[in-house]
Amino acid sequence: MSIRTNMTAMLLEQRGGPLVKRQLPVPKPGPGEVLLKVLACGVCRTDLHIVDGELAQGKLPVILGHEIVGSVAALGNGITGFKLGERLGVPWLAGSCGQCAYCRSGRENLCDQAKFTGYDRDGGYAEYTIADHRYCLRLPQNYDDAHAAPLLCAGLIGYRALRLTGEASSIGLYGFGAAAHVLAQICMGQGRRVYAFSRPGDTASQDFARELGVRWAGGSDEKPPEPLDAALIFAPVGALVPTALRAVAKGGCVVCAGIHMSDIPEFPYAILWGERVLRSVANLTRADGANFMTALARWPVHTSVTTFTLADANEALAALRSGQLNGAAVLIPDA
Repeated sequence: MSIRTNMTAMLLEQRGGPLVKRQLPVPKPGPGEVLLKVLACGVCRTDLHIVDGELAQGKLPVILGHEIVGSVAALGNGITGFKLGERLGVPWLAGSCGQCAYCRSGRENLCDQAKFTGYDRDGGYAEYTIADHRYCLRLPQNYDDAHAAPLLCAGLIGYRALRLTGEASSIGLYGFGAAAHVLAQICMGQGRRVYAFSRPGDTASQDFARELGVRWAGGSDEKPPEPLDAALIFAPVGALVPTALRAVAKGGCVVCAGIHMSDIPEFPYAILWGERVLRSVANLTRADGANFMTALARWPVHTSVTTFTLADANEALAALRSGQLNGAAVLIPDA
């Protein structure tokens, strides 16, 4: 595989600003790293949080993108078990210390020294990217590049959030975007009853949810036809927390599945009482990735994607921000 000297990248140079198209040197893989030719990269709401400065601790300038599908273009020293041309996925978790109590107990997603793709390390809004081979995932072959990309965050974080609901039979999904449209299909494959909530008046998202087969779809200001065993909140709207608590039955749980959320308003203890549980989900582990890819063989999903060229990354982010998309946006670098 021939590797060019320079590559095109869409670079975030300042918080709040647009991404800027730059020509940068193609990075060289260090020990334990792989150089990937980017085939597709999903556009995630976390990218908007980084652009807007709501997640402000990552490096600048930075190449966004943590739903990367790429083919191995070069291998750093010390890597075995991978070959040139092999297709790999790169998720949000880019590395962890491996030594702390969190890492030793299988909770590397909580590691204080963790690094994240497209935030602490350059990501996939480019023609090439570098990744630690230990944190790459092998992807199911029955997904093409564009349709595999959303699995690497939207799918993964949704699946981790679902695991926290236990055996819940009736599940509400608040914010029916990239993550929810994947998770709804898995839940229905498992025989669970799915209720989809979107912004009031967003009939397009509600129609999309019904087309996928959910039992009911409506606005987030509506009550579901039955009390929920669990509710998963994907929209970054803190006001949905008391709304979801009111929708779940006693003993039910509400999982906040985003990395950022607006402030949660004050709410009466009565809607939490009855052994309801409110919790968050943070990042993901490599075990989550492996388990999710295995689960897809049992409960296959169809990812709905809208593709954009790499140069149109700002347009893709704008479409995500405005809620114009059904499913996920995916960037495809020029061949």
